[in-house]
Amino acid sequence: MKELAPKIQTMDKAPLPVKHVAVIMDGNRRWATQRKLPKLIGHQEGVKSLKRLVKHVGAVGLEYLTVYAFSSENWQRADEEVSYLLKLFVQVLSDEVAELHKNKVRLRFIGKLGSMPEDLRIKMQRAEDTTAANTGLNLQVAINYGSRLEITEALKKIAQDAISGKISVNEITEELVSSYLYTNEIPDPELLIRTGGEMRLSNYLLWQSAYTEIYICDAFWPDFSPEQFDLAIEEFKTRHRRYGS
Repeated sequence: MKELAPKIQTMDKAPLPVKHVAVIMDGNRRWATQRKLPKLIGHQEGVKSLKRLVKHVGAVGLEYLTVYAFSSENWQRADEEVSYLLKLFVQVLSDEVAELHKNKVRLRFIGKLGSMPEDLRIKMQRAEDTTAANTGLNLQVAINYGSRLEITEALKKIAQDAISGKISVNEITEELVSSYLYTNEIPDPELLIRTGGEMRLSNYLLWQSAYTEIYICDAFWPDFSPEQFDLAIEEFKTRHRRYGS
């Protein structure tokens, strides 16, 4: 696992070697526990870390950033934490969309959004509508997202379209399956960063990450810095992507 070297210089404006970076923002609760703070404080600090990262990757020219905010399995957490997270999402959208729009960020949400509370769904739709024409960073937030759920939903739609005659069985290709996923307008990520030191994908972008390079950072998400993002990019440059060849 790669650690942050001291006093890393933030990368210059040279073109990035990636278009799309996915992030598993892990470690909010462990960060709080380590400091003997309520776990909910960890989520608050995690929002600050995301704001820093969005500002940084926009400045260095990243085209797509997709972050894992709330998984379809997170409903199993304590009711108090789930309720807090949902309220936090609403609050963040109320506070941050204007700034994202000003900075030309296009915001999109991926996941089974229809299961989210109505007030949050309204906020998400308004945020997408407000930023839809922006030409800067494309920021995707995965909320109520699970990759197996995503693939299952895609297969159901493909089966329905095959039964109705809209497509034939012979038309079902990898490209067609991709077009039925939540990420159908988004290129696959070249790099996936996971914070918190855990070495698993946690049901995140399984189809899209077939040949994605994975970078594990020991820092908990609230401590993840722009310099650590730059370090991940530098590590990516040393990888040899063979695609099975």
